[in-house]
Amino acid sequence: MTITERLRRRDTVLGYWVTLDSPISTERIGRLGYDYVCLDLQHGLIGYEGMVRGLMAIDAGGSAAGLVRVGANDPGLIGRALDAGAYGVIVPLIDTADDAARAVAAATYPPGGIRSYGPMRSALRIGPVPADADRAVATLAMIETAGGLANVEAICAVPGLTGVYVGPSDLRIAIGGAHPADPAVDDEFEAAVARVAAAAAAAGIAAGIHTPSGAEAARRLAQGFTFASVASDLVQLENVAAGHLRDAR
Repeated sequence: MTITERLRRRDTVLGYWVTLDSPISTERIGRLGYDYVCLDLQHGLIGYEGMVRGLMAIDAGGSAAGLVRVGANDPGLIGRALDAGAYGVIVPLIDTADDAARAVAAATYPPGGIRSYGPMRSALRIGPVPADADRAVATLAMIETAGGLANVEAICAVPGLTGVYVGPSDLRIAIGGAHPADPAVDDEFEAAVARVAAAAAAAGIAAGIHTPSGAEAARRLAQGFTFASVASDLVQLENVAAGHLRDAR
């Protein structure tokens, strides 16, 4: 069963977040048993060539599907990620149902969408037939703005959308936090997160969230989210290295 089929079934799915253009470490992460590995092209240190190398590394790992968070809700960026072999895209800064519909259209071939034909790598695994590709590709809309939260029910109802994905840092700031971990808005943030999960459940689509650890991912899955990413290679490398230094001193 593909990652997209599992997301559509609202199965429990776990992923890892990659921000570094480091195919060797990405390949090792891809071997661990995560259901997907997501390459971050919005805030990560990865360009187009790095994305291609990263997707190849994930494939070489053999156990995870490659997803890409694109830099913007742009048909060119979405199409390039899918042509390069991503099984799905996470699209940032979705404020309205129209935004979500545009993302779905960009990931879908005509007549249902506007994706241009040119599956340079994706044809190796998904197949060159547009209808097959449409069924295989996941389109995930990020809920991370005040507008996205206000319109989350309408966003979740967009035909063809595979799921929604909470960006907790931006969402916490959007609801009034002074910084991405501001405890002053904990109650408002938890209410917002619960609203997203409930809206996705009502629409029958996947509900995902970005988390800093496996323990936090488990907590969010227990709250009703169906998939979660653990973030990220760069942050966790720094944290582990700092811990070793503390222990050594």
